[in-house]
Amino acid sequence: MSSDPFFDEMWGTSQSLRDPYATFHQWFDAEDPARLRAKQREAEDLFRLTGITFNVYGRAEAEERLIPFDIIPRILSGNEWYKLSRGIEQRVRAINAFLHDIYHKQEIVKAGRLPAEMIARNEAFLPHMIGVEPPGGVYTHIVGIDVVRTGPGDFFVLEDNARTPSGVSYMLENRETMLQMFPELFSRNRVQPVQNYPTNLRRSLAACAPEITKDAPVVAVLTPGIYNSAYFEHAFLADQMGVELVEGNDLRVVDGRVAMRTTRGYTPIDVLYRRVDDDFLDPLNFNPDSQLGVAGIMDVYRAGGITIANAPGTGIADDKAIYSYMPDIVEFYTGEQPLLPNVPTWRCSDADDLAYVREHLAELVVKEVHGSGGYGMLVGPAASKKEIADFAKKLDAKPSNYIAQPTLSLSTVPTFTAKGLSPRHVDLRPFVLVNPDGIQITPGGLTRVALKKGSLVVNSSQGGGTKDTWVLED
Repeated sequence: MSSDPFFDEMWGTSQSLRDPYATFHQWFDAEDPARLRAKQREAEDLFRLTGITFNVYGRAEAEERLIPFDIIPRILSGNEWYKLSRGIEQRVRAINAFLHDIYHKQEIVKAGRLPAEMIARNEAFLPHMIGVEPPGGVYTHIVGIDVVRTGPGDFFVLEDNARTPSGVSYMLENRETMLQMFPELFSRNRVQPVQNYPTNLRRSLAACAPEITKDAPVVAVLTPGIYNSAYFEHAFLADQMGVELVEGNDLRVVDGRVAMRTTRGYTPIDVLYRRVDDDFLDPLNFNPDSQLGVAGIMDVYRAGGITIANAPGTGIADDKAIYSYMPDIVEFYTGEQPLLPNVPTWRCSDADDLAYVREHLAELVVKEVHGSGGYGMLVGPAASKKEIADFAKKLDAKPSNYIAQPTLSLSTVPTFTAKGLSPRHVDLRPFVLVNPDGIQITPGGLTRVALKKGSLVVNSSQGGGTKDTWVLED
C-alpha cells in the first residue's frame, strides 16, 4: 500500500484499491517476486536487443542510453479516458484553428484576446507561412499533448507538442514487450489496443496529400540522421509504415516536386513526415548552412506540390508563452470552455509576474519558452541555493525567455523496485492524428515516470523511464 501523500492512481487518497487496478492487483499478489524480477531483467534485455535507445546531449559527445522501462502498467478506466480524450480533441481543434488564423487574418489579435507582440516577436512564428494554405487545412498532423493528474478527476495540460512530438515508438514497444512477457494479463484485462498506430499514421498522412497527387500517395519520413536523439523512432516508424526513411541528401527538387533518389531514379514524394526543425528544413529559405533539409522545399510547399507534416511554423502553438493563453485560444475558436485546464502560469515577460517569480523561485518550476526535454529549466524545490541564484541571473538577463508554474502534486503510480511496488510520479503523452476527415487519439499514450524517489522530472534525458499505458474497455 502506498504511503505517498500524493494522489496514487492505484490506491487513491483513501488507501483503498481503485477499480482500474483491481484485476491487476489480484494477479500481482499471486505472482512470485523472483519471477517478476527476472521479467524486469528480460524486458531490459529486449529493449537492448531491439536497440531502443536515445541520445543525451550536453556533453562533449552525445551519449547513447537505454531508455528505462518499468513492467508495472499504468491503468486508466474507459471513463477516465473518455474525459481525457474529449478535452484533447477540443484542444487540438483549437490549435489548428489558431495556426490558420495567425498565418492569415489574425482575428484573435484583432479581438484583443492575444497581444500582437506574442506573435510579432515570437521566434517560432514563421513569416514564410503567411497566407499559405496547407493541404486539407491541417497544420498539426501529429500532436502530443502532455497531461498531468493531481486527483481522481483532476487532469491538466502541462505542454502542447505541435512541432515534431516524439515518444510514440516507446509507446508501441512498451506494449509489444508487455504482450510478449505477460500474455495472461491481457486475457484478464480488457485493454484497448495501440498496435494499429503505424497503420493509422500512414492512412492519416496519406489523407493529407496535396491535390496534385495522382495515384496512391507516396509517403516518406525525413530524419536528420543517426546522431539525432530520436533516430530510433524515425527508423522504427518508417519501417512500421512501410515507407522510405530519407535524409536531406536523398532528396532534391525535380520539375517542381520534391523527389527522393531510388534505384529507378528520382520518385516524387507527396507527403513528407519531417523530423527536422524548421530552421534546418530549407537552406534557401532558412539556415543557409543546413545540411539536413532540402533546398527549395518551401517553394514547392507554398505552390501546393507537397504536404509537410507537421506544417512549418507550427512551433508557435507549443511555445510556452503562447501556452499561457491556451484557455482563451480554446474558447475563441470553439466557443466552449476548455475541458482540460492549463496549469497556472506566470509570464516572466510581464513585470508583475517576473517580480512574483523572482521572490518565489525556490517554490516554482521555471521553463524556457522554447525549451524541451527537461533542459534549461529550474525545479525550485529540488534546486540548491547556488542553482537558484545562478538561474535568477539568467532570468534577469532575458525574462521574456521564461515562464513559471507551481510545483504540481503529480499523481503517482506503482513502480517495480527491489523492495516491491513503490509509488513514482508520472505524466502522460497521448498521441493525436489529424487529417481533413477527423481526429484520432490512440487510447493511452506514453507514460513517463520519474524513477528516482520523490523526483518530479520524468524526461528520459533527465533519468526518467517509461511504462505501458492501459486504457480499459468499460
